[in-house]
Amino acid sequence: MQLSVLLLLLLLGPPSTPSLGLEDPAFPHPGESSQPPPRACPWRCSCPRADTVDCAGLDLRVFPENITKAVRYLNLQNNQLEQLPYNDLSRLSGLRTLDLHGNLLSSEGLPEEAFESLTQLQHIYVAHNKVSTFQRGSWLPQPHTAQPVRGARCGGAAEPAGLWFLQLSVAPQFLPHSLRVADLAANQLVEIFPLTFGEKPALRSVYLHNNQLSNSGLPPDAFRGSEAISILSLSNNQLSYLPPNLPSSLQRLHLQNNLISKVPRGALNRQTCLRELYLQHNRLTDSSLDATTFSKLQSLEYLDLSYNQLTTVPPGLPQTLAVLHLGRNRIRQVEAAQLKGARGLQYLLLQHNELGGSGLPPKALRPLKNLHTLHVYGNKLDRVPRALPRRLQALVMPHNHVAKLGARDLVATPGLAELNLAYNRLASAHLHHLAFRPLRALRSLNLAGNQLTRLPSGLPTSLHALHLPHNQLRALEPELLAGLVQLRELSLAHNRLHIGDIGPGTWHELPALQVLDLSHNALSFVPPDLPEALEELHLQSNRISQVGPEAFLGTPRLRALFLRDNKLHLTSISAEAFVGLRHLRVVDTAGNPEQVLVHMPRQPRAGVPDSGMAQMTQPHRDPKPPTSIRMKETARPAPHA
Repeated sequence: MQLSVLLLLLLLGPPSTPSLGLEDPAFPHPGESSQPPPRACPWRCSCPRADTVDCAGLDLRVFPENITKAVRYLNLQNNQLEQLPYNDLSRLSGLRTLDLHGNLLSSEGLPEEAFESLTQLQHIYVAHNKVSTFQRGSWLPQPHTAQPVRGARCGGAAEPAGLWFLQLSVAPQFLPHSLRVADLAANQLVEIFPLTFGEKPALRSVYLHNNQLSNSGLPPDAFRGSEAISILSLSNNQLSYLPPNLPSSLQRLHLQNNLISKVPRGALNRQTCLRELYLQHNRLTDSSLDATTFSKLQSLEYLDLSYNQLTTVPPGLPQTLAVLHLGRNRIRQVEAAQLKGARGLQYLLLQHNELGGSGLPPKALRPLKNLHTLHVYGNKLDRVPRALPRRLQALVMPHNHVAKLGARDLVATPGLAELNLAYNRLASAHLHHLAFRPLRALRSLNLAGNQLTRLPSGLPTSLHALHLPHNQLRALEPELLAGLVQLRELSLAHNRLHIGDIGPGTWHELPALQVLDLSHNALSFVPPDLPEALEELHLQSNRISQVGPEAFLGTPRLRALFLRDNKLHLTSISAEAFVGLRHLRVVDTAGNPEQVLVHMPRQPRAGVPDSGMAQMTQPHRDPKPPTSIRMKETARPAPHA
């Protein structure tokens, strides 16, 4: 009996022992990993997160396979894709961002139903899709998209027809209801449809610039039901009038570089949130605008009407306007009545118009009590406008005909910080010695390109920058620079100064001077007693033939020295000239008769005694020489025993 039981147990095998865990399915077997299997990712693409697939810049010609249905962000920009397969795209119903920027997509490559299943799509980028070509014999004529090329060869023979260009010229008829940002810029679009951008309550930004859209290709209800759009860019198209029925929610509207010659009455009545309006580079005339065109824009801050054909300032400007750009028009006169409504204006830009002697009559700008900057350069003004707003801080009027500056011409603007009268017709004899006295806050004065033979008198002590190049200065008198203790930059280039024309003690009056430009004069050596604070010295194109050992003893902060195009030879610069100039980094000696030996100071290191170095600079023979030569530091060779 016992033998029978033993045989039975042997046949049944040993009892299971689950407590050991050896057969636990959750326990890893030899050769297996406890990590989850790797997620699928299309070949050559990267998938930094479970919901992101990045296939940018891989020159893909077909839509990638093996894209997970969980993807939310799909980047396919800068490839060679010519079409989007509906079946592959429709699987990705959870997609939030689709980037197709910089491919070869044509209208045929975007089927009408391509985006129907992408019900959660928020951002779509289809900008910069290039032209696709089909070889001869591959005829695919389609309206709006295919155009045969029938040109001529260089020899004059006609090119055989059969090469077709397929363009992204028609927008998708339907984009998802969930969309927030749509970018179809820089294509060849000539037509969009009501549901391309309409009925999208979450849509915020639409970019359609650099296309071929005319008003006929933009339906009147193009944005109906999309009343959250704040940015709309239609610049660089073929629009001939301002489109009607634009969203009332707009805050920024770009219409520059079109063919707009008309703004229909009431076209902007609903845009009460609009803050920036760009209409430059169009064909607007005075008859294109009326007193109601801008009057309803209660939030408008920036208006650009430059590069049009206006002869007067548009009427009906809103009081919220801060910047008005009217440059490059044909405006001949500005009247106070035209600016009456724009009481909040801070920047008025009138450059390159036709303003003559009576173009800015007295009190024309009186309504603009908050005006900060007035740009009137490139006109024909023969004097500084009278009765300028008292708070004006910048008056920019170079390239006019101003020949006289009287004692009271600037008395109305005591807060002026910048005055630019460059390239006018000012002569020293007609520059009153009290002309600048009222400007106690002036920091920058530019009188370049006039006919001055001496420094102006009565310069404000608040000056930080004084520009006097391209005049006829023959003398620097220290008393005319007295009190300019805050002056940091002085430009005297392109004058007629000799070394003897610089009066003794001239530079002592300028203790804060950091940049001094004396280039293109007639100096025969480095001026002595330069300011101690000097960091940058321009002496190029003079007649300097020697640089002595004491030339820069008083300028320990010097960083850059320009001596090109002088009369320097191999040993013209003393070996001790730059001793102690620890900050010196640039010495430019190109364009001299010979290569010049320059001894640069070595930067001292802790525990190492200071020493010098020698560096040869070659005379420039290139018609386009480098602007500076940066010296490399080397140790002085040890003396021979």
